[in-house]
Amino acid sequence: MSFRAILFCLLTVLPLQAQFANEDILPPRPPWSGKSKSLALAADDPWATHFERSGMTASPSYDDTMAWVYKLVAAAPQLNKIVVGKSLQGRDIVMIIASKEGAETPEQLAANGRPTLFAHAGIHSGEIDGKDAGFMLLRDMTVKGTRKSLLDGANWLFIPILNVDGHEWSSPHNRINQRGPEVMGWRTNGRNLNLNRDYAKLETRGTRAAVKVINTWKPDLYYDLHVTDGMDYQYDITYGFTGPHGYSPAIAEWLTNVLRKATDKALQDWEHIPGPLIFAAMRSNPKAGAAGFTPGPRFSNGYGDAVHLPTVLVENHSLKPYDRRVLGTYVLLEETLKILARDAAGLRAAVKKDRARRPEKVTLSWRTDRNNPDPIKFLGIAFETVESEISGTQYVKWLGKPETWDTFYYEPRIPDRTVTRPKGYWVPADWPEIIAKLKHHGVEMKTISRAETVDVTLYRIENPKLGRSGYEGRVLLRGEFNAEQHRWTYPKGSVYISTDQPLAELIVLLLEPESDDSFLRWGFFHEILQRTEYFEQYAVEPMAAAMLAKDPELKKAFQAKLEADEEFAKNPRARLNWFYERSPYMDKRWRLYPVGRVE
Repeated sequence: MSFRAILFCLLTVLPLQAQFANEDILPPRPPWSGKSKSLALAADDPWATHFERSGMTASPSYDDTMAWVYKLVAAAPQLNKIVVGKSLQGRDIVMIIASKEGAETPEQLAANGRPTLFAHAGIHSGEIDGKDAGFMLLRDMTVKGTRKSLLDGANWLFIPILNVDGHEWSSPHNRINQRGPEVMGWRTNGRNLNLNRDYAKLETRGTRAAVKVINTWKPDLYYDLHVTDGMDYQYDITYGFTGPHGYSPAIAEWLTNVLRKATDKALQDWEHIPGPLIFAAMRSNPKAGAAGFTPGPRFSNGYGDAVHLPTVLVENHSLKPYDRRVLGTYVLLEETLKILARDAAGLRAAVKKDRARRPEKVTLSWRTDRNNPDPIKFLGIAFETVESEISGTQYVKWLGKPETWDTFYYEPRIPDRTVTRPKGYWVPADWPEIIAKLKHHGVEMKTISRAETVDVTLYRIENPKLGRSGYEGRVLLRGEFNAEQHRWTYPKGSVYISTDQPLAELIVLLLEPESDDSFLRWGFFHEILQRTEYFEQYAVEPMAAAMLAKDPELKKAFQAKLEADEEFAKNPRARLNWFYERSPYMDKRWRLYPVGRVE
């Protein structure tokens, strides 16, 4: 046996207490020597990945990643690679297409009739486990042949790095709470935008590439591969999806009853500990409960729910060693391909059912019923609460000892804000960027070739409030919205969007102003907040006098305003503006959201 092979064996058996820069400040490392370690090749194998050659502690750079992709694709007739996007810094976003026939195009892939998994790693490129797991599995499905049969039942689209620029902003110190790899990328891209907050607004090239793949290649199942933040617990591979309360109840049922049962069993068989997607409900007392969330379409899994694409958010546990996380992801991906091969018909039937839904009401936001949580047994880690002289407060110190807690699971499932789904929406030609985003999402629409005058409901925003600071490159807008009926003319180039289409819920979430992910809320319509015509006193004084003389009710209203509002009474400009706003000279489009609802 070579020296490298001996070293590899030692690295995979002996615990390394200082292999990562932050090892000494993290909670105790749990011992683990699971069966899935046998999936790794010896370090001196010609087809060992960078991860395996390093003793399962390191992940390759972008250049080394691409070199390995080119080498593997050149040697495997089942694989092809395409560029699905280019980053702002000029790097290719590469996708690998894996199929038994070596398909190169969406049409060729669809022709084989087999279900397709789409998965990407590195949307937060410090969380890169999926890249190394995916490379191992692709190799075993092709050149090594140990998992060759997987391609008999399913296809696989794999983007090893979605946030390619963030991937190269690399350091051993990029994620203080994560145990490996030795060097890792950054969470956001070069403009500090988070790709997994961008699915609704589509401003980053990586997220646009992912959505284009979804609409062009039409996968049956979508995996977004991450690593967690937060509390310590026993689970090493956690994953989740929106439940049946969301926009895709049939899909949720399949994911729960078919996918989760089989993948949990496979992970347990390989000596991993799978768990649901969870967050600390109360960080100061982890035993108080675990929390889930119902994401909106800014997130990958919320987007998948809204467009009726079965979508799973995978969150490996950041405090588990890198080898354990990568190997667990390998098992998860392998079992997923097997499940797709076994029950593609069941999944496709669920998708068809959800895509045919046309709900009368669409939920814009959800709330948690704090009085009725789900009781659960939680595989936790012992902790103590420590007084800190540094922060002047208490903090949770994890002790590394497994414990099982009887606690509760809290999830926002109750509709909070809802809206009646209209027949459709009009979007004016004046906002071509909104029309372009809707087209990129795959929304069906009709573009008019000449102006049309139609009856619509328009919202006027009252008491608008802009966010105090920027968020994801935008300044968010909130306010109160009053519905008004208008006979409105939409110019040539405007579009009409019927909600009688599979993307009905997404359309409502993007165009209803009260939605947290509406284009209005994200700040794409700030122009409507600006007044562009004003008045001179010499013109309004005689106009106001004529209005008072002509309309006794107006005179009463003005007098009541003077008596009730002392500040108004003392402000000459406000008094004149009161009349101007009630005159035909006032800009009727001020604060009027121009997207019209057709009831």
